[in-house]
Amino acid sequence: MKVLIVGANGQIGKHLVSFIQNHDDLEARAMIRNQEQAFFFENLGAETVVVDLEQDIEPIAKAAEGVDAIVFTAGSGGHTGKDKTIMVDLDGAVKTIEAAKQAGVKRFIMISSFDTRREAIQAAPPSFAPYVAAKHYADEWLKSTELDYTIIHPGALTNEKGTGQVEVAFEVGRNEIPREDVASVIVACLENEKTISKEFQVVTGTKGIKDAIDSL
Repeated sequence: MKVLIVGANGQIGKHLVSFIQNHDDLEARAMIRNQEQAFFFENLGAETVVVDLEQDIEPIAKAAEGVDAIVFTAGSGGHTGKDKTIMVDLDGAVKTIEAAKQAGVKRFIMISSFDTRREAIQAAPPSFAPYVAAKHYADEWLKSTELDYTIIHPGALTNEKGTGQVEVAFEVGRNEIPREDVASVIVACLENEKTISKEFQVVTGTKGIKDAIDSL
């Protein structure tokens, strides 16, 4: 299975490409914003495509040609303004969904925020609410399509080494999770068709990742 990783140069994306390139049945195509980011991925033997997510749909669709799945891990980051939140976390996500349809790619995995329900938008601090709203509407857009989607809602992200142990369910208690473990969860979802049309929260827990995903 060839997988296009959108946002490959992010921290989750880099872990994910590394895991995929070490997987017997998966192959990565890393979508990056500029050529200077290519060295890391070429070192792993991964194909790269240079596309700015703020471009129109067509370049993204071209990048998706010939792949079997798309993983959207892109994010504007915590230090950008509301404009970037709209352009990347909402518009970038929606354009990628539309690009998947144009390119005939059915499988789509979305890395979202921990809680994107309407209540979470209302409860969020003013500085964070636009991000939650952007993620909410991107998730809703994906669920309205006929794509084979999975939406992953990770807890507070850390750069700790992955434990390989998680808790997953439609709703779990708030907790942290290493980015490395989120990448492993994505791989497990790519391996398991039972995750199609599923949406779940994931945090550090006590169950092995494969078993946790199998239990969904």
